[in-house]
Amino acid sequence: MNKTVVVVGLGELGSVFARGFLKLGYTVVPVTRHHRMQDHVGLLNPEAVIIAVGEGDIHALLTEVPVEWKDKVVLIQNELLPRDWLAHSFENPTVISVWFEKKKGMDTKVVIPSPVFGPKAALVSAALATLDLPSFIVESADALEYELVLKNLYILTTNIAGLAVGGNVAQLAGGHADLMNAVAEDVLKIQDWLTYRLQDRTQLMAGLKKAFEGDPQHNCMGRSAPVRLQRALGFALEANLEVPALRDIADKHLNPRLS
Repeated sequence: MNKTVVVVGLGELGSVFARGFLKLGYTVVPVTRHHRMQDHVGLLNPEAVIIAVGEGDIHALLTEVPVEWKDKVVLIQNELLPRDWLAHSFENPTVISVWFEKKKGMDTKVVIPSPVFGPKAALVSAALATLDLPSFIVESADALEYELVLKNLYILTTNIAGLAVGGNVAQLAGGHADLMNAVAEDVLKIQDWLTYRLQDRTQLMAGLKKAFEGDPQHNCMGRSAPVRLQRALGFALEANLEVPALRDIADKHLNPRLS
């Protein structure tokens, strides 16, 4: 019998993973929003279950994962941290911090290699290799947390600063360094609170610089930037954190109905 991988959510990113597993020789079974994972239990014994929905849908989706599949789950979302899967009693999922971009009508574009950790890490890495997408396996949960915080720092800093100044990451670092650093510090205060520990600023800012160098022309502001800022402000409010740079950008650049 052919080996099977389930992909939940077949958007641009989910389709990349599906193609990689197809090239490895797996049968890929899609689960769309019109189906339930539970309907496939008993019919399938997948080797991996790729959860490829957007970060806004991840918590609702994790409540639907069948018990039989929980040890096979692979998470690929942005803004992901251990507290997110632990809240749903996932003790050891496979998690990848995706550092390649895939948008409709464009080829996959790599920023830096994508770190992956967990029981299905080698399988995920092999699938990406069939598409010439670089990845590497990290060796510990602490190392994974660093990689996830780094990706959050990159996405949130560039998106939120981009609301104020637009442009690409090279222009942000070269022409608006004070703004970038102020936003990054506010973002890291929130990451400290979300991870229950003080994160290493020096290491993370060096990692941010390396990511900028990986794709200097990467646009700062994606379409999700306002929502990301709102979500960050929500965390700051809950944690009673002072985030003056984020507040200033929200006051000046968010729709008044949202700020």
